[in-house]
Amino acid sequence: MTDKLYPIEVEVNGVARSAMVPARVSLVDWLREELLLTGTHVGCEHGICGACSVMLDGEPVRSCLMFAWQADGHRVTTVEGLARPDGSLSILQDSFCDSHALQCGYCTPGMLIAAQGLLYTNPRPTDLQIREAIAGNLCRCTGYQQIVDAVRSAAARLAKEKGQR
Repeated sequence: MTDKLYPIEVEVNGVARSAMVPARVSLVDWLREELLLTGTHVGCEHGICGACSVMLDGEPVRSCLMFAWQADGHRVTTVEGLARPDGSLSILQDSFCDSHALQCGYCTPGMLIAAQGLLYTNPRPTDLQIREAIAGNLCRCTGYQQIVDAVRSAAARLAKEKGQR
């Protein structure tokens, strides 16, 4: 049985992409295998662990639970797309490094996406709000406190950059 191919047009990390995709290819598989954006990780493949999280039109989603064709006409941001235009780390990514908020690194892309989604909507989150935002992402290494510290630090650094107190 051959899969019929469907045309899609998706903006990925600011770049317009056109492709023909099989109906059953997941968004995470298309990003990793066709676009070679391997920062998005495949974990549980059931939408539980959060390792595959990407932004869809500015909202965190589980890319293992979406078909690639469902992203047609939308804007997708992967963890690679969080970096600054010159390729250097974003403030959030740098804060993760400074706070030692990663160990094995497997959950880190999903944590960064969840944190970025929070900071888009709430630039001054409380620790409880940070914990709620990352609650759907599993980490077996850090104990989560360093991740909370990193997001809090990033929020403060972003506010300082914007001239806020």
